[in-house]
Amino acid sequence: MTQSETGNVGSPGPLAEDEQRSSAAAEHLEERPPAPDVDITKPHVARMYDYYLGGKHNYAVDREAAEQMLKLFPQGRIAARMNRRFLIESVRWMAQEAGIRQFLDIGSGLPTQQNVHEVAQAVDPDARVVYVDNDPLVRVHAEALLATEPNTIFLTGNLCEPEDLINRPELREHLDLSRPVGLLLVSVLHCVEDDDQAQRIVKTLSDALPSGSYVAISHALQDESTKEQWAKGREIYQRAQASGRVRTREEITALFTGLTPVGCGVVHISEWTPPEGSPAFEGGGNVVSLDDPDVVKTVPIMCGIARIDR
Repeated sequence: MTQSETGNVGSPGPLAEDEQRSSAAAEHLEERPPAPDVDITKPHVARMYDYYLGGKHNYAVDREAAEQMLKLFPQGRIAARMNRRFLIESVRWMAQEAGIRQFLDIGSGLPTQQNVHEVAQAVDPDARVVYVDNDPLVRVHAEALLATEPNTIFLTGNLCEPEDLINRPELREHLDLSRPVGLLLVSVLHCVEDDDQAQRIVKTLSDALPSGSYVAISHALQDESTKEQWAKGREIYQRAQASGRVRTREEITALFTGLTPVGCGVVHISEWTPPEGSPAFEGGGNVVSLDDPDVVKTVPIMCGIARIDR
């Protein structure tokens, strides 16, 4: 329980003040950044997401901001887990059913349960993966995780510069862009505020990939019932060094322009199932429990997989 949760029970005496200072000092010593360029004085969106998932790569400022969001969206934890399951099942389907052996995960976030390379390489140990993120904390943890993983690399990159990203020599050395690729844009395009820019990012990346590639997208959803909540949530995420815009069903669907939706198409995440595959989220392990279908239906996310056809 935090001090804000305990309420003001009166002014502390000298001993209590000493204890508080000691506790604060101990917490400060415990929460040290893993690298000099990792700022733990401000909340960060990737670490907040890690907190929603029950991870350990987060700090007091991240937990405080995440709890503020959970007051607005009590279903936030299950939303993060459903989103993670969408990622896992999309990768599994692409590898197992569509024969994809290369994956480009942009906005990969912190390592957690069943990472993309683990899911893909469970189907084919030679599957190759490139993770991209702009967070130095993600880089630190990814490099430690992938130190002995030759088929998987991490690149620091900016989603909003898709031409530079897709032309990075390291990416092109690791992935053969003459062969199909699974492009993963999961819970990242709502970090792009401008609609035209978001659509251009998808088009630029898709145009660089060959026919037979696939794109998986999930995106935060806004409707009339959540407009006020998202307005308050945006202020919290701006403090967490994240800009962006939540989009309507029509605006999210427009991100798939020029692509061929497969399976159930672009739908609310509670309605999504893997294309031509097993029931939704089969084999997802314990990443998320969907015990409460009523809560699942309130999760503000849309998602879908589409094929690149030329």
